[in-house]
Amino acid sequence: MMRIVVAMSGGVDSSVAAALLTEQGHDVIGLSMQLYNQRGDETFGNCCTLDDLYDARRVAGAIGIPHYILNFERQFQDTVVSNFVHEYAAGRTPLPCAHCNSDLKFSTLLDRARGLGAEQVATGHYARVEQSACGRWLLRRSADPAKDQSYFLFSLTQPQLARASFPVGDLTKPEVRAQARRLGLKVAEKPDSQEICFVPDGDYASFVARKAPAVARGGTVVDRRGAVLGSHGGVHRFTVGQRKGLGVSGPAPLYVLKIEAESRQVTVGPRDALERTALTASGVNWVALDAPSGWLSVSAQIRHRHRPASGRLRATDDDRAEFTFDEPQTAITPGQAVVFYEGDLVIGGGWID
Repeated sequence: MMRIVVAMSGGVDSSVAAALLTEQGHDVIGLSMQLYNQRGDETFGNCCTLDDLYDARRVAGAIGIPHYILNFERQFQDTVVSNFVHEYAAGRTPLPCAHCNSDLKFSTLLDRARGLGAEQVATGHYARVEQSACGRWLLRRSADPAKDQSYFLFSLTQPQLARASFPVGDLTKPEVRAQARRLGLKVAEKPDSQEICFVPDGDYASFVARKAPAVARGGTVVDRRGAVLGSHGGVHRFTVGQRKGLGVSGPAPLYVLKIEAESRQVTVGPRDALERTALTASGVNWVALDAPSGWLSVSAQIRHRHRPASGRLRATDDDRAEFTFDEPQTAITPGQAVVFYEGDLVIGGGWID
């Protein structure tokens, strides 16, 4: 048995994780992150709210573990929100949940865990971690394909994985809710959060413009030949593959093909022009192996809901890689994560350039 810190969001998954570890006899400490001020001048969605913190505290009380709330407002703004704003301003489409997991949750909570004498940090993520025979820590998909979150955890390093625990990774979502009911947790039927917590209305463009007014500079919308079709109010309003809200029209539906932040030019065209057979990625974290110099046959997932597509992968240096798909893929989007898999095993992942 060991001392384990559990990141408690107030949702059913992390609540069940804490309860199961307690039931197994571990010395469990619940930690919740306060990510924004409580004065009411910021609006969050149904995630990371004051009510969620109260739910986490009530669950901790019900299962008999200590619970502490940590103020991570500054770190959240510096690491997650600022990256989100910067990426949209640069014409890229960010993935804040992945940055939050590696750059904030695990890195910061591991430091706090050490101070509390804890050996591991557990979360309610749907993923699995194990150690190979050679001692390398491996990240695998969860038992529930519909809820799997390994895509958002690809950037966890070997030291982080060595101290990570995912107690619900072997369960399906219905099984987690059944466990919550068995344990008498009042969050058993609490709905899942679906949106980015700090943009609850889904209006990313307005959020970015409020945080960085300079991004709202107009530019042109052009076709593939460079002919001007119209104008726009800022590249932060677009993402590759977008169809609606372009401000221009044509005889056939138009999609965003390319965003050039420096020239403020947005190129649009037909859907089939979105197809690509290759990508490059930077900031690659190799999980299951060291950076491969030769080609590997694996699959790549380019969005959370994207079905992994087969192809070939190789490293071009320690933190860069290229991937060639067997079949063309639609809307490979700069700024999003690409995660490489062999079956349910995460080989590694990086940020699409």
